[in-house]
Amino acid sequence: MALDFFTDTNNWMEELFHVKKPIIAMCHLLPLPGDPYYDEEKGLEAIIDRAKADVRALQEGGVDGIMFSNEYSLPYLTKMEPITLAAMAYVIGRVKEDLSIPYGINCLWDPISSLDVAKATGGKFIREIISGVYASDFGIWNTNAGQTARHRHRIGADDVKMLYNIVPEAAVYLADRDIAEIAKTTEFNCKPDAICVSGLTAGAETDTQVLTKVKNAVKKTPIFCNTGCNKGNIVRQLSASDGAVCATTFKVDGKFENPVDYNRVREFMDVVKKYRETL
Repeated sequence: MALDFFTDTNNWMEELFHVKKPIIAMCHLLPLPGDPYYDEEKGLEAIIDRAKADVRALQEGGVDGIMFSNEYSLPYLTKMEPITLAAMAYVIGRVKEDLSIPYGINCLWDPISSLDVAKATGGKFIREIISGVYASDFGIWNTNAGQTARHRHRIGADDVKMLYNIVPEAAVYLADRDIAEIAKTTEFNCKPDAICVSGLTAGAETDTQVLTKVKNAVKKTPIFCNTGCNKGNIVRQLSASDGAVCATTFKVDGKFENPVDYNRVREFMDVVKKYRETL
């Protein structure tokens, strides 16, 4: 008898995004209640206004999906506080009314909270550090892929796709293992819906050779270039992967802290769409 979890996972991406090699754009939420840099005076409405403006620029610029992230909740937690989780879900609930493309959730760095917010708000995917043990800027970073998979099933979120980031920013794997070996065992043991490969920090270019190495190592799992894509390198990065998650390149002046610039989004996606015509 064949087991369902050994079937090809590539199909879900075209079914969800309706394109080959989708571009998922990040909507970075301003600091939320519970975060050290939350602006009490401006409150949640300012966060919602910024998120709505960013979503509008991203969607009108032509991206294929959006992922909401508490990117400015620095320094990050490996277990999100309930107040921040609740605020994030509220903001997304207000903003998603403007969306006509698929969206996902990234609660940094807590896959359980990401699944909870996705289930509560209608998110179709999450991206998280779900497997492995790391030494990071946030301390020793342990995970439990089995617990996360069971939580997804328990809350009725089996349709929420899980994108495994196996090269987390600001962290190093606590075992002397080659990235290709990590990718192979993650695919076999964890059955990720996709694997993300990152650079050193948000906005840092992902090594194309590493992308290629991971792509060649796995059998069925889609690979996302997770950081550092821009108009100049996106064709090269997509040639080595199945899609990309992009953020900093879409910001005003290409700076992480700035709002999204519609013109930068449109110019980037024009390059992507022209490349897709060659596939």
